[in-house]
Amino acid sequence: MRKDFPVTQHVLDDLLARGLIAQSTDLDALRADLDRGSLVYYTGFDPTAPSLHIGHLMQLLMMRRLQLAGHQPLLLVGGATGLIGDPKQSGERQMNTKDVVSGWVDSIAAQAAPFLDFEGRNAARLVNNLDWTGELNVVDFLRDVGKHFPVNRMLARDVVASRLESGISYTEFSYVLLQSMDYLELARRYDCRLQMGGGDQWGNVSAGVELVRRADGDRVNGLVTPLITKADGTKFGKTEGGAVWLDPELTSPYAFYQFWINAEDAKVGEYLKLLTFLDVEEIDEVDAEHQERPGLRTAQRLLAREVTSLVHGRAEAEAAELASGALFGRGELAELPEPTLAAALTEAGAVEVPRGTSLVDALVSSGLVDSKSAARRAVVEGGAYVNNDRVADPEATVETDAALHGQWIVLRKGKRSVSGVRLV
Repeated sequence: MRKDFPVTQHVLDDLLARGLIAQSTDLDALRADLDRGSLVYYTGFDPTAPSLHIGHLMQLLMMRRLQLAGHQPLLLVGGATGLIGDPKQSGERQMNTKDVVSGWVDSIAAQAAPFLDFEGRNAARLVNNLDWTGELNVVDFLRDVGKHFPVNRMLARDVVASRLESGISYTEFSYVLLQSMDYLELARRYDCRLQMGGGDQWGNVSAGVELVRRADGDRVNGLVTPLITKADGTKFGKTEGGAVWLDPELTSPYAFYQFWINAEDAKVGEYLKLLTFLDVEEIDEVDAEHQERPGLRTAQRLLAREVTSLVHGRAEAEAAELASGALFGRGELAELPEPTLAAALTEAGAVEVPRGTSLVDALVSSGLVDSKSAARRAVVEGGAYVNNDRVADPEATVETDAALHGQWIVLRKGKRSVSGVRLV
């Protein structure tokens, strides 16, 4: 990850200008703590899957923003809380085995680590809450932590209240105690003064702040970011195939890039502020130009390039950008490395067909047209392309000598509909 982003103003002012603070305990008190020197802060990530997804990305970037401003991050991976899982609105969370969770702890820690510096004066530190809960005595836990949590307040939490009728286990009900204990433990061990998280974590974050106050009489800070939404207010971050993962084995860099290319016009400026390190003034200028000429998708291309670079590196972002242009006739397909081309065509819905298949049949198999008659019509009317070359012969076939890397054929209907075939 790039580590040379300039810090040109107070980090709190930058967060406010970008719209990155949804709720906080006391911004004036937090500003005072930040101004005293290097502040220790933390964000927790529960290993409930083998990879982080783009819902976690903003939290990783928040940690990076504060570290760039001279503050010290604690990257907490929930080896203990991940065994339970934060309560969901939809129902009881499925528990995973200890071995599975342990493996996910390692993979998530490795995935998050490149976003931070682990050397230097304000070096990041990796912590695992299993270290202080694994051997915890249940009686001590109830005496030292449980006594500070009024049950009526726990029942009033939104996620708990919504689950009371359908049912919620004591395990999930008590999750907030474990997460709050993390803050207390980190405050005692490292003088941690700030916990950050997503907007849906406000109940847990504020409970941790309150536990530190009740148990030790100390004042600490809490801050949560807004949830990223689509223009209609619905949850953002999934495709038809599910979550958009940060792991390139689960979501290829090309698919990751394409996800951001498809950002809504009304929201792309907001996403640029939340998820990149570009100056706010520069983003406002780009967004203004985009609103005047949205068809050019300048802002989406900038968003896709920047976010893909942050997660997968500049080289992968450039390869994805090249592939995106080449598939739609704006670049040379032959220049694409086979892994990039394969990922791009797989994302576009490539299918396997025998060598020598008719172009008409290939168009139907790829899903670009509904029938052979529609395929013939597309060819005759000049709307069918093989590797970006228009094909006018309805009797044409897809042959090995036209295949990219010996096996891939890019099919296009018109300007925007792309698919592909792998010759077998």
